[in-house]
Amino acid sequence: MSWFEAYSSTDAIWLGVGFAGQLAFTSRFLVQWVASERRRDSVVPIAFWWFSLAGGLTLLSYAIHKKDPVIVVGQAVGVLIYTRNLYLIAQARRDRTSTSSSSLPADGSRSADVRAHAAAPPPVPNASRIESSLPVDRAA
Repeated sequence: MSWFEAYSSTDAIWLGVGFAGQLAFTSRFLVQWVASERRRDSVVPIAFWWFSLAGGLTLLSYAIHKKDPVIVVGQAVGVLIYTRNLYLIAQARRDRTSTSSSSLPADGSRSADVRAHAAAPPPVPNASRIESSLPVDRAA
């Protein structure tokens, strides 16, 4: 008897939803790792938050279907955090666009992922530095 034969077709679909959510959620770490390797620094690209949101929502749907309150609460809190981070990123981009459009390259392009921090402190030996993909106003 196959492992999957124990599931009805509806359960098998929901199992697929759960695995898809887990794949999306796990992919965020691959995205973060590749971005960090490219920069030779620990960074969190915007794609990390999109994969987090997609995986979190999918796993939340799966947890609701399974009626698992532990996973529902955990994923619901995560979805709120991912959504808030994406909102803050979008807000900062709007603010930057309206206040510093003259600082863009002549072709108007800008990186969609990782941005360097102009005011970042010097690296600390043997320490890991995780930063947002947006500049931080350290004067505030």
